[in-house]
Amino acid sequence: MDSAAKGLTLRSHTGVAYRFDPGALCLELLTTGGPGPYRRYEVLHAPVDVGAWAERSRLEPTPVPEVSEAEVAGLRELRDALFRVVDAHTRGEPYPPRDLEILNAAAARPALAPAIAPDGSRLWAGAPTGTQLAATVARDAVELLTGPFAHRIRTCAAEDCHLIYVDTSRPGRRRWCSMEHCGNRHKVRALRARHTEEG
Repeated sequence: MDSAAKGLTLRSHTGVAYRFDPGALCLELLTTGGPGPYRRYEVLHAPVDVGAWAERSRLEPTPVPEVSEAEVAGLRELRDALFRVVDAHTRGEPYPPRDLEILNAAAARPALAPAIAPDGSRLWAGAPTGTQLAATVARDAVELLTGPFAHRIRTCAAEDCHLIYVDTSRPGRRRWCSMEHCGNRHKVRALRARHTEEG
């Protein structure tokens, strides 16, 4: 789990842009689509899409992985398995065994390896691959699900939002994917309800 968050810019169904920081690399991957009804949000269609996601992710520096079509499919499979595992976690249910196998198998592969350039800057060793990127995401998921913030993995409290985040705030009372999106919508609804009661 990387705490140096960039955050992602997402768009609501009405087209309004807002910032969403899920708090972990692995949860950033869940914004690219998912299993079942989330398939309609799929953005990982080709190798270039994986590169675009890596560019928006919290990985520093941005890796520029060489990705094959098979690795794109593998990353989607990992994401869908991770989605079901994290969803089960937030509900307090047992992890789906097959999805856990997929997650653990990805985590067991070689991940992106950091290195130091001659000028002292950070870079990734060798030529990053899609498999290494998937392994890095999977290891981040293992760290999150077995680490000190595991009990703070939550789904946004808005009924029509399914974004998952880890609450890394000090008090641990975060309820919304984003205060500028779902948090603001809740405030507006509450204010309207108050005015209706008073009127």
